[in-house]
This record gives sequence, C-alpha cells and structure tokens, in this order.
Amino acid sequence: MDNPKYICVSVGWPYSNGDLHLGHLAGAYLPADIFARYHRMKGNHVLMVSGSDTHGTPISLEADARGISPEAVFLHYHRRFLLSLKAAGISFDLFTHTDTENHHKIAQDIFTTLRERGYLYIEKQDLMYSEKEKRFLPDRYVEGKCYICGFEKARGDQCDNCGNLLDATKLISPRNRNNPDDELVVRQSEHFFLDLSQTAQELLNYLDKRQGAWRPNVVNFTRNLIKQGVEGGLRGRAYTRDLDWGVRVPVEGWEDKRIYVWFEAVNGYLTGSIEWAKNNGTPDIWKKWWYNPDAEVYYFIGKDNVPFHTVIWPAMLIGISGLYNEGDPTPINLPYDVPA
Repeated sequence: MDNPKYICVSVGWPYSNGDLHLGHLAGAYLPADIFARYHRMKGNHVLMVSGSDTHGTPISLEADARGISPEAVFLHYHRRFLLSLKAAGISFDLFTHTDTENHHKIAQDIFTTLRERGYLYIEKQDLMYSEKEKRFLPDRYVEGKCYICGFEKARGDQCDNCGNLLDATKLISPRNRNNPDDELVVRQSEHFFLDLSQTAQELLNYLDKRQGAWRPNVVNFTRNLIKQGVEGGLRGRAYTRDLDWGVRVPVEGWEDKRIYVWFEAVNGYLTGSIEWAKNNGTPDIWKKWWYNPDAEVYYFIGKDNVPFHTVIWPAMLIGISGLYNEGDPTPINLPYDVPA
C-alpha cells in the first residue's frame, strides 16, 4: 500500500472479577479482531490495545464476598483473561491492566492537566452512606428502582434497562446490595467534577462531522445526551470517589479518595498505547495513532458504555490535548468511530 493508514483498535476493558464469556468475544473482541486483521492485510499500521479493568467496583464486591484483597481478585482473573484470549486467537498488540505503574502515572497526569486547565472544579456531593458499615458506599453497592424508566434493579451508577447514567441518591427505595437491612442515609462529601459544559459545543460540532459515519443509534443517543444537558445546564460528573482501591488523587489532603474508575479506565486506551510503545523500544511512536490527523481511532465496546466513549472520554481528550506533545499544535484524536 502506497499510503498506509494508522488504525488504532481500542477494545472495551472487562472487569477482572470473573471469567470472560461468549458475550465478551461476540460483542467486542471478535469484531475488533476481524477489523484489525482486515486492516493488517491491507497493509495499514494497526495498534490493537485493551486490558483488564482492575479498579471497578465489581472487583471490590467480589473481594468482599470472598474475603480477599481486590488485587488478588484481579490478578487471578487477568491471568485467566490472557489464557482465554490466546485460546480464542484474539490478536492484541497489548492486553494490559489498569494497575500498572504506567497507567497510574498517566491517569494522574491527565487529572492534573485537566485541573490546571480549569476543566475540574470542587463541589460537595450528596452520596449514599451506610450507617452499619460507617462509610460512603460505591455506586454499584447501591441498588433501587430507576427514577427514569422504573426498572426495579437499577444500579447506583447506571440503569441497565434504559442505559441512562444515574444518581444513586435519587433511586427509589435504595438498598445496600451486600446488606439489604442496612440503613442508608444521604451525606455530603467533597469531590472533583469534570465540567462537561466547557466541551459540549465542540463535541456537538464534532458529531456533525461524524454524521453518517457513526451508527445512527450511537450518534443520536450521544447528540440527545449532550443537547439535553446543554438546554438544562450540562451537569458536571464526579471525577473522584470515597474509596481506598484505585488510582490516588494527586492532590494533597485527598489521600482518602481515588479517581473514579469510569474516568480512569477509559484512560487505558491511551496509557496502553504508550505502554506498548515503551515495551517496543519506540517510546514516542504511539503519537502516530493519537496525534496524527490522518489516523483513525476506533472503539469496540458494549452499548452500556456509549456515554463514556462518546461524551466523557472525548471531553477529557479535548481538555488534555497536547499532553506529552508540547510544542505541536496538532490536536489529539477524538473517536473516529464507536461501533457499539
């Protein structure tokens, strides 16, 4: 091929709290692998990355149930993921995890860059507090009736029925998944928030450019989500959580909080690309996929992850553009397509 393209195939990161199943393979890994192999056959430069999400609340839930550490849980299943993917013949260039030193550092650099550029702000947030456990509960520890569609078993972070992101404190009849008899109360805690209003118009303009290229359900869902937010005053999303497992918040006095996993995990596409480049002895080559205006970055994910890959991650990318590429005005690449 005379002018080979740079194609980044970014594949959803599974929670490392249980074995991979056919849904993972059929929904994300097999389509991504076919796509990557096709472009390799055409002579394009393909980088296919993913890894285990090690800091998601499901890992902590599994650790609590088994009486072991979250680290022990994710390491066990990460090893099994690698064996399963090898057996299935999925051709990742790198399948890593989010508890590497590389990932922690870059996730903290992203946080710091967003904060220094004014995309983060501090605000007190209402959260569900367990009177029995004497702690703020992670969103996934809370279950209740969805206040949007009425689904009876909505999670505190998202409803699996309607797909909307939720506020755990607004759930109808909320309960502690681990202890239904627990008394839950609403208390306030101070957190950093990502100001989505600053990037809303730029994201809408970008969607206009991708109209006809993205699947109609993805582009329409994303456009409606952003427009509803703009018209009603786009809410910021909490960037930190009251947790002791995950990437530390790089701010003095915030030692008891962690970066919210749904922000930190999507950093993995970038951190994984940088890790792969370092491992191959070409530490700057990742920029050919991320800062090359002719490159194309694709995200193969499940439908429930659409908001994080079409609104939140692009908003973060806009906010950190130029990171590790100072002196070059070329913007970092936003998603070329999200075939969810």
